[in-house]
Amino acid sequence: MPTAASLKRKRDGSLRNDLIDAGVSLLRDRGPDGLSLRECAANAGVSHAAPGYHFKNLMGLSTAIAARGYRLFCEAMKQRLAAADEAPFSRLEAICQGYLDYASAHPELFLFIFSGQKFNESDEEYDAAAREAYAILREVCAPLVPEGSEPAHLEILVWSFVHGYAHLSMTRKRENPEIGLTWPDLGSLLQYLERALAADKAEGLLPGDRSNGHGSS
Repeated sequence: MPTAASLKRKRDGSLRNDLIDAGVSLLRDRGPDGLSLRECAANAGVSHAAPGYHFKNLMGLSTAIAARGYRLFCEAMKQRLAAADEAPFSRLEAICQGYLDYASAHPELFLFIFSGQKFNESDEEYDAAAREAYAILREVCAPLVPEGSEPAHLEILVWSFVHGYAHLSMTRKRENPEIGLTWPDLGSLLQYLERALAADKAEGLLPGDRSNGHGSS
């Protein structure tokens, strides 16, 4: 029998937030495979049937958790952007540092949103948050795209670069703490990218364009 308190939590949305909190906690402790509606309900102090008021199934809860993850991801990048100067590469470095901030502060969500888990992509909250994250990347990359080049090439290059760095930093340093003594900071690696972009922008192409025969004599 639902209590007055649990009914109030359903109506004011706090139960939904509590269930998402419980899900994030399970991700932190067990990873994506440990996520369970029943355990989230138990940890939130409600009956196992209560999550059905907000989430039809486990995918519904997973999607809500991922939406939160993307919102925090966007906030981390925007916070760094707010402190950056207007130089295009400074803004690019800012979102890359925000990417690392997010991965460091919320490793369970960072791993979850990029885990290959199936989310409900038609969910408005999830879709808006995921689109905003990519829109930040696209907007910041735009001034750095060489004329005549495909913007997506640079966007995916930057995304692959910073995501790989963040993931490797997280896993390799955990497995081997001593590697942190020689692990290069992101800023020093970004200098290579900046020089490559400057050179290729002068030529009017990106490294990936060469494989398509562009720029050949």
